[in-house]
Amino acid sequence: MTLHDDPLKIQGMIPLLAAFLFVTPAFAQTKAEPQNNLGFAAKPLMAAHEHMIVAAHPLAAQAGDRIMAGGGSAADAAIAALLVLNVVEPQSSGIGGGGFALVHGPDGLTTWDARETAPASATPDMFMENGEPLPFRTAVASGRSIGVPGLVRLMEALHTRHGKLPWADLFQPAIMLARNGFEVSPRLARMLARYADLLTETDAAAVFLSDGKPLAAGTILKQPRLAETLDSIARHGGTVFYTGFLAERIVAAAHRIPRPGTLSLHDLSTYRVIERPAVCHRYRRYRVCGMGPPSSGATTAGQILMLLDRFKLDDLKLDGPRLWHLFASASRLAYADRARYLADSDFVRVPVEGLLDPAYMDSRAGLINPFEAAKNKAAAGDPPGRAEGLHAPDVREDLPGTTHLSVVDKEGLAISLTASIESPFGSGRMAGGFLLNNQLTDFSFRPTDADGVPIANAPAPGKRPRSSMAPTIAYLDNKPVALTGSPGGGRIPEYVAQSLVAMLAFEADPATAAALPHVSQRNRGTVALEPGMQATVVESLKALGHEIEEAEMTSGLHIIRILPDGTLVGGADPRREGAAIGR
Repeated sequence: MTLHDDPLKIQGMIPLLAAFLFVTPAFAQTKAEPQNNLGFAAKPLMAAHEHMIVAAHPLAAQAGDRIMAGGGSAADAAIAALLVLNVVEPQSSGIGGGGFALVHGPDGLTTWDARETAPASATPDMFMENGEPLPFRTAVASGRSIGVPGLVRLMEALHTRHGKLPWADLFQPAIMLARNGFEVSPRLARMLARYADLLTETDAAAVFLSDGKPLAAGTILKQPRLAETLDSIARHGGTVFYTGFLAERIVAAAHRIPRPGTLSLHDLSTYRVIERPAVCHRYRRYRVCGMGPPSSGATTAGQILMLLDRFKLDDLKLDGPRLWHLFASASRLAYADRARYLADSDFVRVPVEGLLDPAYMDSRAGLINPFEAAKNKAAAGDPPGRAEGLHAPDVREDLPGTTHLSVVDKEGLAISLTASIESPFGSGRMAGGFLLNNQLTDFSFRPTDADGVPIANAPAPGKRPRSSMAPTIAYLDNKPVALTGSPGGGRIPEYVAQSLVAMLAFEADPATAAALPHVSQRNRGTVALEPGMQATVVESLKALGHEIEEAEMTSGLHIIRILPDGTLVGGADPRREGAAIGR
């Protein structure tokens, strides 16, 4: 199936969508994918005059594009795309999970926290048995891993504040794809094959396995139960999800054996999306803004960028080893602070301002040797505003069951949104045809360290687990110039920081920025490099004293750059199957 093929069937579609269903999106495409100077293929550059969406699957991008072409806003397009992603990219996100959104609108920047919450009956040792943490996969498959999903409330908030089209209209592309079916993509087929043994004993087996075998690419996958669920939410709103029959099904799924959870109807009915202050910092000439706690994304990516900003750009090149030596060194320090300080700020004191304080960044930058790698793991610093009683570090990493989309409409409404169900295919448990998250495994399984010092990211009633999601908008002269974000678990802040370095410091286009081979350190003692990194860069990093390992790093950067004349330029990460569409 190509980008031009139209899998959405017009039969039964509402008149609004039928009016523009077959409009071909305007974009420029080269016959061969261009190569950047580090050897990775960049997807064709996409440019638009009025609106643009970049999402993780062509069908989701098409749905968002058509919504805006029919008079919808960027918020409407984001909602339609998220719902389609639930159908065609179920391993990564959906209404059984949550997310974070940055929205630049007429009143400035708003950030929305739709992270999942722990049940009111959660305990600090909920993932402990016989004095030891549960094995990770055991915890994921348990009912204890399921937090209250936040995505439906997030979509409602976006629609209430910025929607133009009727709520029900936004569901129709996803409903039709779920009901009529779509071709299983090569990526979904690979994910099903990789996780088939984990899905065998779950509710998801009946949907994604056939006679116990994973669905092959090209198979038509129909999801009638999901279609019914989406139709109910389209007609009745979020009420049916949080207080109606769907809420009952979610609770029932969480309470099933083995290891039932304690999620209750009260937990769902009292869930709310929180509008939080943006976390912003300076990088070069720009102001970069992102999501604050419980996300660690903006703070961690921000520290990496601010530390790099302490070194002369004239001495650095995008394809040179010194830049990536400094990047890895900055990551080492940023992730040390992340492990100790970042958690839900409604429950623990998180010194966000102190962590991004320029004087503190100056002192941390002094720990970086420009010509030699550090030989040990970094310790967290002492930022201004930290609590007197230090928490113990939590080095548990998030898993990459996540998606990101960026969208800008003709009115200038800009949305950078990252959504997730945590692990690929979440908990494996389903309710109403959709997968339920396992986001609570983002908490520290141990409530304290070996010395009894509390860990900031330990579970608690109503608490939101620490996240790495990092939807980001960069500004110049108070105007948005770049939207970025990515899936990728604990490496997300590095992916986002790298894309911003490429675009804001080296003027790379979004496709090139998304395709750069990744460099990851995360205070792990080694530097992970993607296959395809130039051999000269690898050898130079080794010469600087870095211990190198090769690792696949499947980011999903979906980026929009807004040029000074208003032209929109997009790039989709070639590691996944996303698309940038605009007209």
